Amino acid sequence: MSATLGLRTLLRKEILRFWKVTFQTIAAPVLTAVLYLLIFGHVLEGRLEVHGLAYGTFLLPGLVMMSVLQNAFANSSSSLIQSKVTGNLVFLLLTPLDARAWFLAYVGAAVVRGLAVGLGVGLVALWFVPWQGLQPASLPWALAFGLLGAALMGALGLIAGLWADKFDQLAAFQNFLVMPMTMLAGVFYSVDGLPPFWKAASHLNPFFFMVDGFRHGFFGVSDTPPWLSLGIVAVALAGVSALTIRLLASGYKIRH
Repeated sequence: MSATLGLRTLLRKEILRFWKVTFQTIAAPVLTAVLYLLIFGHVLEGRLEVHGLAYGTFLLPGLVMMSVLQNAFANSSSSLIQSKVTGNLVFLLLTPLDARAWFLAYVGAAVVRGLAVGLGVGLVALWFVPWQGLQPASLPWALAFGLLGAALMGALGLIAGLWADKFDQLAAFQNFLVMPMTMLAGVFYSVDGLPPFWKAASHLNPFFFMVDGFRHGFFGVSDTPPWLSLGIVAVALAGVSALTIRLLASGYKIRH
């Protein structure tokens, strides 16, 4: 019972950490995504169709998923590195919580923030782009990819937070790994239109399968079979989660 209470307390603390500054953690990412939509959607609307969809309509789920992934990563990574730099991580180390409780609390809060930002992007974007061709029967696919993708990025954020010793190292991880992989994951285009080499290279990017599967949930169209994408994302989540829990249990860069 005490372990469950500790987990709930840590999860609540992590959610409140970003919820108290929603203008920065929720509103700002929503504004950034909507600006992408307005700029790219406005310029190419009526000039380009992808999978039979107007470009702005095709773009919208990709931007939602990109926002989910980036903000889930940012939440867990920034929380852990902030605790390390300020020195208050020692108070968490004194608790009887094990590595799995840490993992569930940090990743759980990352999922909440990621989905909150994604929902905000979707709701605000409805004022500008109608989701034509939306298939409500496929929404469980969108939810599955949203949850798995956010959890994967939350776990990856924990690894980045454990590895980094200062904020600029964390920024390098985000700017040179997370940002390029999300931007090149088919958010703004269909990989079917790429040359063979770049199309094959895109299939080496696990972020692509998250975005592609999420888009399938809204329009029933995708560049790869959704079950294949779901399997790849699930395997990636299992592998990253196992590594994260092992690093937490060993005290990597937090106990030694």
